[in-house]
Amino acid sequence: MIRRWLRRIAFTLLGFTMAAGLYVGAACALMLWPANARAPAPPPAVQAWVLSNGIHTDLVFPIRSATVDWQQLFPFAHFRAVPPDAEFIAIGWGDREFYLHTPTWADLTASRALGALLGGNRALLHVTYLTRASLRSNAFHLPLSQAQYAQLAGYVQATLASGGATPVAGAHYGNDDAFYEAEGGYHLFETCNTWTGRGLRQAGVTVSRWTPFDFNVTWHLQPVRP
Repeated sequence: MIRRWLRRIAFTLLGFTMAAGLYVGAACALMLWPANARAPAPPPAVQAWVLSNGIHTDLVFPIRSATVDWQQLFPFAHFRAVPPDAEFIAIGWGDREFYLHTPTWADLTASRALGALLGGNRALLHVTYLTRASLRSNAFHLPLSQAQYAQLAGYVQATLASGGATPVAGAHYGNDDAFYEAEGGYHLFETCNTWTGRGLRQAGVTVSRWTPFDFNVTWHLQPVRP
């Protein structure tokens, strides 16, 4: 009886290991077969970036441009105190419960991480106003034409629930950020990074065909040098 249970446990662990290996292997292999690899690079007209903390990626845009004024969509009144020298806005997508209850990695629990991967929770957009100094590390250049920027901005706006920016009352990590209701739900195959990667692919940026991890998003981009 004990031997039978040990065998079941061993096969279960082997199955999980093989599934995890296949998941990571597929993500790494697809980096070598990127989308939009042969598309001609148009002259960059908008300074934008991808910002990574090593796990999660955000899209970073100038607050105002001829294409969109993000302050009109995400007004300062939704934030506690936007820095007076803020020039950029960072926008990321993720699991509602994970976002709201994990302000730092020290708050991460195994049950919360597993809950996010298994899915079932609604998503949120996390929006942060940034100063130029925030882009000195972990940032990657995202040169965009006006048409690409318009496509990417439209993608972000379409992610908002009901097409409008509805803030989550009282939800902040600091003075410069806020959370907004968003379409979709987070799970193992729909991560914060697949959201970023999909937007880049639709805008014609060279990026992996599947981006579950941050390095899938940033692999084909040039890092900002300190």
